[in-house]
Amino acid sequence: MTSEGPSSPADPTTPSPSPSPSPSSAPAPSSAPAPASASGRRRRPVLRPVLDALGGLAVPLRTPARAAEPLFAQAPKRWQRWLPYLIAGAAVLSLMPTTIVVLTNDYKAGGGWAGALGVAQTVPLLLAVTRPLPAWAVVLAADVLGAVLLVGADGTAGRPWPWTPMAIVGYLLLMVFLGLRESVRILVGVWLVTGAVGVVLGAVAPAGTTNTHALLFVLCGVVLVMTGALRGLGDARQRIAEQESISEAERARRTLLEERARIARELHDVVAHHMSVITVQADSAPYRLPGMAEPVQQEFAAIAESARESLGEMRRLLTVLRGDGADGERAPQPGLSRLPQLVEATVRAGQPVELSMATGVAEGVPQAVDLSAYRIVQEALANVVRHAPGAPTRVSVTADGGEVLVLVVNGPARDSVVPLESSGTGHGLVGMRERVRLTGGTLDTGPLPDGGFRVAARLPLTEDAS
Repeated sequence: MTSEGPSSPADPTTPSPSPSPSPSSAPAPSSAPAPASASGRRRRPVLRPVLDALGGLAVPLRTPARAAEPLFAQAPKRWQRWLPYLIAGAAVLSLMPTTIVVLTNDYKAGGGWAGALGVAQTVPLLLAVTRPLPAWAVVLAADVLGAVLLVGADGTAGRPWPWTPMAIVGYLLLMVFLGLRESVRILVGVWLVTGAVGVVLGAVAPAGTTNTHALLFVLCGVVLVMTGALRGLGDARQRIAEQESISEAERARRTLLEERARIARELHDVVAHHMSVITVQADSAPYRLPGMAEPVQQEFAAIAESARESLGEMRRLLTVLRGDGADGERAPQPGLSRLPQLVEATVRAGQPVELSMATGVAEGVPQAVDLSAYRIVQEALANVVRHAPGAPTRVSVTADGGEVLVLVVNGPARDSVVPLESSGTGHGLVGMRERVRLTGGTLDTGPLPDGGFRVAARLPLTEDAS
């Protein structure tokens, strides 16, 4: 370092100044791109709102308007709903004076006729926002009238005819409004009428004019195809949305019917048990109660026979509810006494669950209530595992005033666990509501402020308890 120090003051006297310009020249290239990048960063915030606004027009363009409804009437933003009126108004304000000036100065048409044609060919564009088909009829009639009047004008020779440039611009804008509103059949008819009118007028074209009917015919077809395609896309999306809503309603209805059939199959076991007890008691009554009179024995025999017939009818109904190829469940129907095993299986799957059961709550409970309470807890735990894995969950079952109170509360999800899909019916709240409705109870469900969920069911122990 000491050797470099003395050499630096000696360098200015020597004819080797190359090291000094090199540092000065090095920053120059690096400083040059800086303003460019800064300007690039400056342009992006200006262009981004414009691009976002243009992208936001995609949805209104694809959304078909209803009859007699303004274009973009269903757009989400106010400026989008006003945009068709602004475009039509700007077109009228620019095309009307231009049409009058060009017809008067270039085509040498009379001032009165030029003003009338300027109004008739442009003002209907405002009507096209809501009623494009009548606006098209007015504009086409005005354009034809203008072409006929320009046949005898002094300045028509060497100029576009039958459609002036201003008429072509206004007509194409009208086609945009028309294509976004009307059906394909109407668009094809408008296009063919435009071509036919141009051919008829072309047959009487003044000498030396530039025929523009083919140009308008081609441009009109292109605009109608593009706008009609946008409308067709919007119609297709609307039909898909309607079908999805119908399918969703059908799925909900099918889920409800499947859950009701499942409940009916489960209740078969409950009712069949009681009917079997009635049959056995009626058949064994003459042996358990000796000395019974003959009419009484016949009455018990009739009761037993009716019970057996009822069991047979229930089995046939159960066959229909099971459907083709469905096997019946061979395990006994669960109840509140099996809740500890259910909670234990859920905990083994990785879900933290605490169970609190009042002493003797599972004793003397009607079988329908017993089964419904178990299924509600089962489905609630399955939903917790499915939608809030790892959330701490509390299950409480108590008896109060002739009712069984079932409460399942879980906190927000924490970590993922092994799904316990087989623990529930797969129908969620639909099945819970149907089971509560079966027993004449009430169900209260909803989210908690901390992000958890609560399921509370009241199941009456007797029919008049509800």
